[in-house]
Amino acid sequence: MTNKAKIAIATGDPAGIGPEISLKTALDPAVRAACDPIVLCDPRVLEQHAKACGIKADFRVVPAIADADWSDGRINVLDCTQQELAPLGTVSAAAGRASIAFCGRAIKAALAGDVDAVVAAPQNETSIAQAGITFDGHPSFVARETGTPEDDVYMLLCFGETKIAHATLHRSVRDAIAAITRDNVARVIRTTDRTLRSLGVAAPRIAVSGLNPHAGEGGLFGQEEIEIIKPAIDAAVAEGLRVIGPFGADTMFHMTDVDAFVVMLHDQGHIAAKLLAQNAASALTIGTPILFSSVAHGSAHDIAGKGIASPAAMIEAVLRLSKARAPA
Repeated sequence: MTNKAKIAIATGDPAGIGPEISLKTALDPAVRAACDPIVLCDPRVLEQHAKACGIKADFRVVPAIADADWSDGRINVLDCTQQELAPLGTVSAAAGRASIAFCGRAIKAALAGDVDAVVAAPQNETSIAQAGITFDGHPSFVARETGTPEDDVYMLLCFGETKIAHATLHRSVRDAIAAITRDNVARVIRTTDRTLRSLGVAAPRIAVSGLNPHAGEGGLFGQEEIEIIKPAIDAAVAEGLRVIGPFGADTMFHMTDVDAFVVMLHDQGHIAAKLLAQNAASALTIGTPILFSSVAHGSAHDIAGKGIASPAAMIEAVLRLSKARAPA
Protein backbone atom coordinates (compact mmCIF):
# COMPACT_ATOMS: atom_id res chain seq x y z
CA MET A 1 0.00 0.00 0.00
CA THR A 2 1.07 3.60 -0.62
CA ASN A 3 0.02 7.02 0.61
CA LYS A 4 -0.74 8.23 -2.91
CA ALA A 5 -4.24 9.19 -3.98
CA LYS A 6 -6.19 6.33 -5.54
CA ILE A 7 -7.78 7.40 -8.81
CA ALA A 8 -10.50 5.31 -10.47
CA ILE A 9 -10.39 5.46 -14.26
CA ALA A 10 -13.77 4.62 -15.82
CA THR A 11 -13.14 3.64 -19.43
CA GLY A 12 -16.31 5.06 -20.96
CA ASP A 13 -17.70 3.83 -24.27
CA PRO A 14 -16.05 0.43 -24.92
CA ALA A 15 -16.47 0.86 -28.68
CA GLY A 16 -14.66 4.22 -28.73
CA ILE A 17 -11.23 5.45 -27.72
CA GLY A 18 -11.96 5.39 -23.98
CA PRO A 19 -10.23 2.08 -23.18
CA GLU A 20 -7.20 3.09 -25.26
CA ILE A 21 -6.66 6.43 -23.53
CA SER A 22 -7.39 4.82 -20.16
CA LEU A 23 -4.62 2.27 -20.72
CA LYS A 24 -2.21 4.94 -21.92
CA THR A 25 -3.03 7.04 -18.87
CA ALA A 26 -2.59 4.17 -16.42
CA LEU A 27 0.81 3.43 -17.97
CA ASP A 28 2.00 7.04 -18.03
CA PRO A 29 5.08 7.56 -15.80
CA ALA A 30 3.86 10.92 -14.48
CA VAL A 31 0.51 9.41 -13.53
CA ARG A 32 2.16 6.48 -11.77
CA ALA A 33 4.44 8.82 -9.86
CA ALA A 34 1.52 11.01 -8.75
CA CYS A 35 -1.15 8.47 -7.83
CA ASP A 36 -2.29 4.84 -7.77
CA PRO A 37 -4.61 4.40 -10.77
CA ILE A 38 -7.14 1.58 -11.04
CA VAL A 39 -9.06 0.98 -14.26
CA LEU A 40 -12.74 0.04 -14.09
CA CYS A 41 -13.69 -2.02 -17.12
CA ASP A 42 -14.44 -5.45 -18.50
CA PRO A 43 -10.94 -7.00 -18.75
CA ARG A 44 -11.82 -8.46 -22.15
CA VAL A 45 -12.45 -4.94 -23.49
CA LEU A 46 -9.03 -3.80 -22.31
CA GLU A 47 -7.37 -6.82 -23.90
CA GLN A 48 -9.26 -6.12 -27.14
CA HIS A 49 -8.07 -2.51 -27.26
CA ALA A 50 -4.53 -3.29 -26.15
CA LYS A 51 -4.17 -5.81 -28.97
CA ALA A 52 -5.74 -3.53 -31.60
CA CYS A 53 -3.67 -0.52 -30.54
CA GLY A 54 -0.38 -2.31 -29.98
CA ILE A 55 -0.25 -1.39 -26.30
CA LYS A 56 1.92 -3.66 -24.17
CA ALA A 57 0.24 -4.03 -20.79
CA ASP A 58 -0.01 -6.64 -18.08
CA PHE A 59 -3.20 -6.66 -16.04
CA ARG A 60 -3.95 -7.52 -12.44
CA VAL A 61 -7.69 -8.14 -12.40
CA VAL A 62 -9.19 -7.74 -8.92
CA PRO A 63 -12.71 -8.28 -7.55
CA ALA A 64 -12.42 -5.35 -5.13
CA ILE A 65 -10.30 -2.21 -4.93
CA ALA A 66 -8.92 -3.41 -1.59
CA ASP A 67 -7.23 -6.24 -3.51
CA ALA A 68 -5.27 -3.89 -5.80
CA ASP A 69 -1.48 -3.85 -5.57
CA TRP A 70 0.69 -1.17 -7.13
CA SER A 71 4.06 -2.69 -6.19
CA ASP A 72 4.88 -3.80 -9.74
CA GLY A 73 4.25 -2.54 -13.25
CA ARG A 74 0.91 -4.23 -13.85
CA ILE A 75 -2.29 -2.24 -14.40
CA ASN A 76 -4.86 -2.86 -11.69
CA VAL A 77 -8.30 -3.55 -13.21
CA LEU A 78 -11.47 -3.71 -11.16
CA ASP A 79 -13.47 -6.48 -12.83
CA CYS A 80 -16.66 -5.07 -14.35
CA THR A 81 -17.46 -7.96 -16.69
CA GLN A 82 -20.43 -7.38 -19.01
CA GLN A 83 -22.72 -9.85 -20.77
CA GLU A 84 -21.96 -8.52 -24.25
CA LEU A 85 -18.91 -7.04 -25.96
CA ALA A 86 -19.41 -4.25 -28.48
CA PRO A 87 -17.37 -4.23 -31.72
CA LEU A 88 -14.97 -1.30 -32.01
CA GLY A 89 -16.32 1.79 -33.73
CA THR A 90 -19.99 0.81 -33.49
CA VAL A 91 -23.05 2.27 -31.77
CA SER A 92 -24.98 -0.26 -29.71
CA ALA A 93 -27.10 -0.71 -26.61
CA ALA A 94 -24.48 -3.12 -25.26
CA ALA A 95 -21.82 -0.41 -25.40
CA GLY A 96 -24.17 2.06 -23.74
CA ARG A 97 -24.98 -0.29 -20.87
CA ALA A 98 -21.31 -1.12 -20.34
CA SER A 99 -20.11 2.48 -20.31
CA ILE A 100 -22.72 3.51 -17.74
CA ALA A 101 -21.90 0.45 -15.63
CA PHE A 102 -18.19 1.34 -15.55
CA CYS A 103 -18.90 4.96 -14.59
CA GLY A 104 -21.54 4.10 -12.01
CA ARG A 105 -19.24 1.59 -10.34
CA ALA A 106 -16.47 4.20 -10.12
CA ILE A 107 -18.79 6.74 -8.52
CA LYS A 108 -19.90 4.17 -5.93
CA ALA A 109 -16.24 3.48 -5.12
CA ALA A 110 -15.65 7.19 -4.53
CA LEU A 111 -18.74 7.52 -2.34
CA ALA A 112 -17.56 4.55 -0.28
CA GLY A 113 -14.11 6.09 0.15
CA ASP A 114 -12.40 3.24 -1.73
CA VAL A 115 -10.89 5.76 -4.16
CA ASP A 116 -10.09 9.45 -3.77
CA ALA A 117 -11.37 10.58 -7.17
CA VAL A 118 -12.82 9.42 -10.47
CA VAL A 119 -11.69 10.28 -13.99
CA ALA A 120 -14.01 9.14 -16.78
CA ALA A 121 -13.38 8.55 -20.47
CA PRO A 122 -15.97 9.82 -22.98
CA GLN A 123 -19.42 8.32 -23.31
CA ASN A 124 -21.42 7.86 -26.51
CA GLU A 125 -24.86 9.32 -25.88
CA THR A 126 -26.47 7.52 -28.82
CA SER A 127 -25.39 4.11 -27.51
CA ILE A 128 -26.64 5.02 -24.04
CA ALA A 129 -29.98 6.13 -25.50
CA GLN A 130 -30.28 2.84 -27.38
CA ALA A 131 -29.84 1.09 -24.03
CA GLY A 132 -32.83 3.04 -22.70
CA ILE A 133 -30.76 4.89 -20.10
CA THR A 134 -31.25 8.57 -19.31
CA PHE A 135 -28.00 10.46 -19.81
CA ASP A 136 -27.43 14.11 -20.74
CA GLY A 137 -23.82 14.51 -19.66
CA HIS A 138 -21.61 13.54 -16.75
CA PRO A 139 -22.58 16.38 -14.35
CA SER A 140 -26.26 15.44 -14.15
CA PHE A 141 -25.40 11.73 -14.08
CA VAL A 142 -22.97 12.21 -11.19
CA ALA A 143 -25.61 14.32 -9.42
CA ARG A 144 -28.17 11.52 -9.64
CA GLU A 145 -25.68 8.84 -8.63
CA THR A 146 -24.58 10.82 -5.56
CA GLY A 147 -28.04 12.02 -4.55
CA THR A 148 -27.17 15.66 -5.24
CA PRO A 149 -29.81 18.07 -6.62
CA GLU A 150 -29.01 18.53 -10.31
CA ASP A 151 -29.41 22.30 -10.05
CA ASP A 152 -26.48 22.36 -7.60
CA VAL A 153 -24.04 20.62 -9.97
CA TYR A 154 -21.96 22.37 -12.64
CA MET A 155 -19.14 21.74 -15.09
CA LEU A 156 -15.69 23.32 -14.73
CA LEU A 157 -13.58 22.99 -17.88
CA CYS A 158 -9.86 22.86 -17.06
CA PHE A 159 -6.80 23.19 -19.30
CA GLY A 160 -3.44 24.42 -18.13
CA GLU A 161 -4.10 27.22 -15.67
CA THR A 162 -7.47 28.11 -17.25
CA LYS A 163 -10.74 27.06 -15.59
CA ILE A 164 -14.23 27.84 -16.92
CA ALA A 165 -17.43 27.11 -14.97
CA HIS A 166 -20.84 27.06 -16.66
CA ALA A 167 -24.08 28.31 -15.12
CA THR A 168 -26.04 26.21 -17.65
CA LEU A 169 -24.97 23.27 -19.78
CA HIS A 170 -26.84 20.75 -21.93
CA ARG A 171 -30.16 22.41 -22.63
CA SER A 172 -31.63 24.54 -25.38
CA VAL A 173 -30.59 28.19 -25.49
CA ARG A 174 -34.19 29.18 -24.72
CA ASP A 175 -34.26 26.96 -21.61
CA ALA A 176 -30.75 28.04 -20.61
CA ILE A 177 -31.71 31.72 -20.63
CA ALA A 178 -34.71 30.94 -18.44
CA ALA A 179 -32.34 29.22 -16.00
CA ILE A 180 -30.16 32.32 -15.61
CA THR A 181 -31.51 33.51 -12.25
CA ARG A 182 -29.87 35.37 -9.37
CA ASP A 183 -29.90 32.21 -7.27
CA ASN A 184 -28.36 30.08 -10.00
CA VAL A 185 -25.60 32.57 -10.83
CA ALA A 186 -24.78 33.07 -7.15
CA ARG A 187 -24.74 29.29 -6.65
CA VAL A 188 -22.30 28.59 -9.48
CA ILE A 189 -20.01 31.36 -8.20
CA ARG A 190 -19.97 29.86 -4.69
CA THR A 191 -19.46 26.33 -6.02
CA THR A 192 -16.57 27.49 -8.20
CA ASP A 193 -14.97 29.24 -5.23
CA ARG A 194 -15.22 26.10 -3.07
CA THR A 195 -13.81 23.95 -5.85
CA LEU A 196 -10.84 26.25 -6.43
CA ARG A 197 -10.04 26.06 -2.73
CA SER A 198 -10.17 22.25 -2.88
CA LEU A 199 -7.67 22.48 -5.76
CA GLY A 200 -5.29 24.48 -3.59
CA VAL A 201 -6.17 28.09 -4.45
CA ALA A 202 -6.21 29.90 -1.10
CA ALA A 203 -8.12 33.05 -2.12
CA PRO A 204 -9.73 32.52 -5.54
CA ARG A 205 -10.43 35.45 -7.85
CA ILE A 206 -13.32 34.79 -10.25
CA ALA A 207 -14.44 36.71 -13.35
CA VAL A 208 -18.07 36.38 -14.45
CA SER A 209 -19.40 36.83 -17.97
CA GLY A 210 -22.56 38.50 -19.12
CA LEU A 211 -25.31 36.80 -21.08
CA ASN A 212 -25.82 39.35 -23.85
CA PRO A 213 -23.33 40.80 -26.37
CA HIS A 214 -20.87 43.17 -24.67
CA ALA A 215 -22.40 42.15 -21.32
CA GLY A 216 -25.52 44.08 -22.24
CA GLU A 217 -23.75 47.37 -23.02
CA GLY A 218 -25.31 49.09 -20.02
CA GLY A 219 -28.80 47.84 -20.84
CA LEU A 220 -28.79 48.58 -24.57
CA PHE A 221 -28.67 44.87 -25.49
CA GLY A 222 -30.62 43.38 -22.59
CA GLN A 223 -31.35 43.71 -18.90
CA GLU A 224 -30.06 40.37 -17.56
CA GLU A 225 -26.70 41.79 -16.55
CA ILE A 226 -28.33 44.62 -14.59
CA GLU A 227 -31.21 42.69 -13.06
CA ILE A 228 -29.68 39.23 -12.51
CA ILE A 229 -25.95 38.77 -12.99
CA LYS A 230 -24.56 41.91 -11.29
CA PRO A 231 -26.78 41.47 -8.21
CA ALA A 232 -25.57 37.85 -7.93
CA ILE A 233 -21.97 39.05 -8.13
CA ASP A 234 -22.63 41.71 -5.51
CA ALA A 235 -24.15 39.09 -3.19
CA ALA A 236 -21.04 36.91 -3.55
CA VAL A 237 -18.77 39.89 -2.84
CA ALA A 238 -20.82 40.69 0.28
CA GLU A 239 -20.07 37.11 1.45
CA GLY A 240 -16.35 37.78 1.13
CA LEU A 241 -15.71 36.17 -2.24
CA ARG A 242 -13.39 37.82 -4.76
CA VAL A 243 -15.62 38.16 -7.81
CA ILE A 244 -15.64 40.68 -10.66
CA GLY A 245 -17.86 41.30 -13.70
CA PRO A 246 -19.95 40.94 -15.67
CA PHE A 247 -17.72 41.06 -18.74
CA GLY A 248 -18.35 40.32 -22.41
CA ALA A 249 -17.70 36.62 -23.02
CA ASP A 250 -15.90 37.46 -26.28
CA THR A 251 -13.12 39.39 -24.51
CA MET A 252 -13.08 38.04 -20.96
CA PHE A 253 -10.69 35.16 -21.59
CA HIS A 254 -7.81 37.54 -22.26
CA MET A 255 -7.72 38.28 -18.53
CA THR A 256 -4.71 36.78 -16.75
CA ASP A 257 -5.24 37.89 -13.16
CA VAL A 258 -8.10 35.52 -12.29
CA ASP A 259 -8.23 31.89 -11.15
CA ALA A 260 -11.44 30.95 -12.97
CA PHE A 261 -14.15 32.27 -15.26
CA VAL A 262 -17.89 31.75 -14.88
CA VAL A 263 -19.97 31.83 -18.07
CA MET A 264 -23.73 31.74 -18.55
CA LEU A 265 -24.10 29.39 -21.55
CA HIS A 266 -22.48 26.15 -22.73
CA ASP A 267 -20.94 27.60 -25.90
CA GLN A 268 -19.53 30.68 -24.17
CA GLY A 269 -17.10 28.40 -22.38
CA HIS A 270 -16.78 25.39 -24.65
CA ILE A 271 -15.90 27.31 -27.80
CA ALA A 272 -13.08 29.07 -25.99
CA ALA A 273 -11.81 25.84 -24.43
CA LYS A 274 -11.88 23.85 -27.65
CA LEU A 275 -10.10 26.59 -29.57
CA LEU A 276 -7.42 27.09 -26.92
CA ALA A 277 -6.96 23.44 -25.90
CA GLN A 278 -8.18 21.18 -28.69
CA ASN A 279 -8.78 17.66 -27.30
CA ALA A 280 -6.74 18.51 -24.19
CA ALA A 281 -9.32 19.92 -21.77
CA SER A 282 -10.79 18.02 -18.86
CA ALA A 283 -14.26 18.61 -17.45
CA LEU A 284 -14.52 18.67 -13.66
CA THR A 285 -17.99 18.05 -12.23
CA ILE A 286 -18.40 20.40 -9.28
CA GLY A 287 -20.97 20.62 -6.50
CA THR A 288 -21.12 16.91 -5.56
CA PRO A 289 -19.51 15.16 -2.57
CA ILE A 290 -16.91 13.41 -4.74
CA LEU A 291 -14.06 14.49 -6.98
CA PHE A 292 -15.07 13.61 -10.54
CA SER A 293 -13.58 14.64 -13.86
CA SER A 294 -14.11 13.59 -17.44
CA VAL A 295 -12.40 14.50 -20.68
CA ALA A 296 -13.88 17.25 -22.81
CA HIS A 297 -13.84 15.35 -26.10
CA GLY A 298 -15.89 12.61 -27.69
CA SER A 299 -15.65 8.84 -28.06
CA ALA A 300 -14.13 9.13 -31.57
CA HIS A 301 -15.44 5.91 -33.12
CA ASP A 302 -13.61 6.74 -36.34
CA ILE A 303 -10.19 6.15 -34.75
CA ALA A 304 -11.10 3.47 -32.19
CA GLY A 305 -8.56 0.67 -32.15
CA LYS A 306 -6.02 2.52 -34.29
CA GLY A 307 -3.65 3.38 -31.45
CA ILE A 308 -3.51 7.09 -32.32
CA ALA A 309 -5.84 8.59 -29.68
CA SER A 310 -4.18 11.14 -27.41
CA PRO A 311 -4.51 10.60 -23.65
CA ALA A 312 -3.45 14.20 -22.90
CA ALA A 313 -6.79 15.35 -21.49
CA MET A 314 -7.18 12.28 -19.30
CA ILE A 315 -3.61 12.51 -18.03
CA GLU A 316 -4.16 16.17 -17.13
CA ALA A 317 -7.39 15.28 -15.31
CA VAL A 318 -5.72 12.51 -13.30
CA LEU A 319 -2.75 14.67 -12.35
CA ARG A 320 -5.03 17.55 -11.34
CA LEU A 321 -7.19 15.39 -9.08
CA SER A 322 -4.23 13.54 -7.58
CA LYS A 323 -3.27 16.83 -5.92
CA ALA A 324 -6.79 17.86 -4.88
CA ARG A 325 -8.77 17.19 -1.74
CA ALA A 326 -12.42 16.18 -1.52
CA PRO A 327 -14.97 19.03 -1.56
CA ALA A 328 -15.99 20.38 1.85
